[in-house]
Amino acid sequence: MTTAGTPRAGLCSYDGRRTVVTGVASGIGAELVTQLHELGAYVVGLDRVRPAGDVDEFHPIDLADPASIDKAVEAICRPGPDRVDALFNVAGVSSGIGDPELVVAINFLGTRHLTEALLPSMPAGSAIANVSSLAAASYLENAETTSGLLNTDTMTAGLHWCRAHPEALADGGYRLSKEAIILYGMVNAGRLASQGIRINCTAPGVTETPILDQLRSSYGQGFLDDIPKPLGRVASPAEQAAPLVFLNSPAAGYICGQVLWVDGGNIAARTAATLGNAGVPWPA
Repeated sequence: MTTAGTPRAGLCSYDGRRTVVTGVASGIGAELVTQLHELGAYVVGLDRVRPAGDVDEFHPIDLADPASIDKAVEAICRPGPDRVDALFNVAGVSSGIGDPELVVAINFLGTRHLTEALLPSMPAGSAIANVSSLAAASYLENAETTSGLLNTDTMTAGLHWCRAHPEALADGGYRLSKEAIILYGMVNAGRLASQGIRINCTAPGVTETPILDQLRSSYGQGFLDDIPKPLGRVASPAEQAAPLVFLNSPAAGYICGQVLWVDGGNIAARTAATLGNAGVPWPA
């Protein structure tokens, strides 16, 4: 029996749940494995390299290669334990790698391919949590362009669209790929909800992960320092993993099609500044 105002025990439990996590070798994905294990999950890890930490199953995957994705899906859904109760799409790269098409292929097209391939193994009550980015804050303003990428139905078609629209990738492809992740969840929320499957995503602010190292190397520390951080610091991988755990847990059972800004107050500060410029009075 619970006390009024106290969460029910087990609301975030993953006991008996088979989870799939991409990007388990480092950063948020590695921390996510630890948190899921602490909550009783069975974790199937996917990455290009085997993680140093323990996963219950590991299958190599290259999200830029459809054949590699299909091979990993076949291994995950082999006869026997073919059920997937929760999918966490964490793996990604930054524009710092200097290859915009590869950024879009890994961050969106490959992630979409994997997700769609695993959906037949996801029963009612399962959930998907994707990782977008603070860089996608203008996803609505750019939706007309991004919808062209969303409307492709294969990785090959998606790459052809990218080559036909180089201006959409002119800033490195990262923003486009992460805006596509948000819109993919929103436009498919109804379809998946009709099957009893929830889909959501987080949008991390500046976080101490290998992607941050890519950005430092390519753009310098000053680029990162200039990003407003109302909490006065960058996030840890653990602080980004915990909201993902929440979104795919029973505690978030009525949350679907949403983007959760895990940005230390960045979006709120932007909104407050906009309202202030519009003459909205604020307490002194």
